[in-house]
Amino acid sequence: MWSESKSRQRRILLGRAASVVGASVASGLGLTGLLGQDRAQAQTQGRPGLAPPLAPALPLLKPPRLQSGQTIGLVAPSGAVAERLPLEIAIDTLTALGFKVKESPHLRARRGHFAGTDAQRAAAVNAMFADPQVHGVLAITGGSGANRILPLLDYAALRRTPKFVGGFSDITALLHAVHSQTGLVTYHCPAGVSEWNDFSWRHFKGVAMDGAPVLMRNEPDKGSLPAPREDRTLTIRPGVARGPLLGGNLAVLSSLCGSGYLRSFDGAILFLEEINEFIYRVDRMLSTLKLAGILDRLSGVMLGAFTNCTPGEGFGTLTLDEVFEDYFGSLGVPVYRGASFGHIKRKFTLPLGVPAEIDATAGTVRLLEPAVL
Repeated sequence: MWSESKSRQRRILLGRAASVVGASVASGLGLTGLLGQDRAQAQTQGRPGLAPPLAPALPLLKPPRLQSGQTIGLVAPSGAVAERLPLEIAIDTLTALGFKVKESPHLRARRGHFAGTDAQRAAAVNAMFADPQVHGVLAITGGSGANRILPLLDYAALRRTPKFVGGFSDITALLHAVHSQTGLVTYHCPAGVSEWNDFSWRHFKGVAMDGAPVLMRNEPDKGSLPAPREDRTLTIRPGVARGPLLGGNLAVLSSLCGSGYLRSFDGAILFLEEINEFIYRVDRMLSTLKLAGILDRLSGVMLGAFTNCTPGEGFGTLTLDEVFEDYFGSLGVPVYRGASFGHIKRKFTLPLGVPAEIDATAGTVRLLEPAVL
């Protein structure tokens, strides 16, 4: 009984498949033509191949510049800070830099590895934007979980009260969601618990407070060595490119593909960083960006620190050099790696959506207009 039923189902399915292929052959398409027709239809719907569409870029909305004496709202959109000491250091540091600090009600909360429930974390962001006494919103740390709160944010309210909002790593999700849904410039910058050394503070102040056309370059220190070993840049494809800055953490950015929380990357300068991922995973995540149609539309690429991204165990692997060459070498745009951002101590502040210029030969990035009002 089972085998007879299966055999009958198989004959029906084969018959239907033959009918479809036969019809396509009769029309002069053939099976290859039929698949090509599907792709052509997808392209006429504004889709690059079979990739999902990206949101069109909204008019750029810049927040007021931060000023000394103003209040920074500390939020935890992602993971919890496990110990009290990093929180106290972050508050003391921001205070020493001249800001007042307001903690969100659930900054010290914990649910699993998250800093409270999804509803609590989203409500904290919404509340900081709604609070007239708060002038900027800064994530205390990254981790994971920011993706979960994106549908719970009040983007209309965020757009009505534009403010500085910054962080990095998992906060990449929040930065892109706010930027894509409102047009608001968001800032890939140190988090609250980051080390706010002189390099990081100078770049943050220049971008978010002074509104200066900041030229950002690494500052390698060779010490007593014949040549510097740290903080070096490496040109992958030489040249100069201009476009809006878009990017962040590679794993988080790739996880947003198809979500509706990414804007168009047409003509953009893509910046990427990563930590603690095996190289085969870096390759997989870059392939996601490629299949989403993002890589083919760029004007340039700036790669930051890929901290502790190693081959891992097993036999054979591509190197990071080979992976970067595979994905970026044939784009025909300037590309360099080693820029000072990511999971490292000294960080640039990179404003999403703001036009910038990279020089892949010199290893520099320069803002072409102020990132704040």
